[in-house]
Amino acid sequence: MLTIYGVYRSRATRPLWLVEELGIPFRHAPVIQAYRLPDPMAPGAPVNTLSPEFRSVNPMTMIPSMDDGGFVLHESLAISLYLAKKYGGEFGPNSIEEEALMIQWSLFAATGIETNALKIQSSAPDTEQGKADIEVCARGLKRPLDALEEHLKVGGYMVGGRFTVADINVTEIVRYAQGYAPLFETRPALKAWLEKCQARPAFKAMWEKRLAEPA
Repeated sequence: MLTIYGVYRSRATRPLWLVEELGIPFRHAPVIQAYRLPDPMAPGAPVNTLSPEFRSVNPMTMIPSMDDGGFVLHESLAISLYLAKKYGGEFGPNSIEEEALMIQWSLFAATGIETNALKIQSSAPDTEQGKADIEVCARGLKRPLDALEEHLKVGGYMVGGRFTVADINVTEIVRYAQGYAPLFETRPALKAWLEKCQARPAFKAMWEKRLAEPA
């Protein structure tokens, strides 16, 4: 049985969205981030990234993690790429070239977009400091988002002209900056792609479960 460890309010959304798309049976083991708890080691505390039972799964104390019939894997992008290749059909690669492109775009988003996008998400736009931080991060996102815009103008998706795990991985990173509309108003292909991906029933099912979790 496939088990995915991690709450929906984390990077676990990436593999959790994918398994919704795949429709494969899995067990969800909710593990919350220790930093969100006042005392993660207190008696009765929910299972968290510092709990002994989770540390035995992932000594790196980070979510998500996965156990697929005894094969344990960490890091959300690695998990999603593995699941897509093993179970994904058209969601996964049809060739070694497509696999390389899926890895390329996933890493591009993680290294070139995620840091600034997360900063935008966490900044307060109603304060002067928050506005300044958002503007700095938006400038930092110009090059990678322009690259995505040009790429998406051609095939409409990240790889192979179809929706794949690469779209899930990149969407879930770009989403962090989604609250700052100017980034998308000048990039219509990027905006349309993001809306198209998030209109999928599997995304909506995943997102409903995310919203049901405590913030």
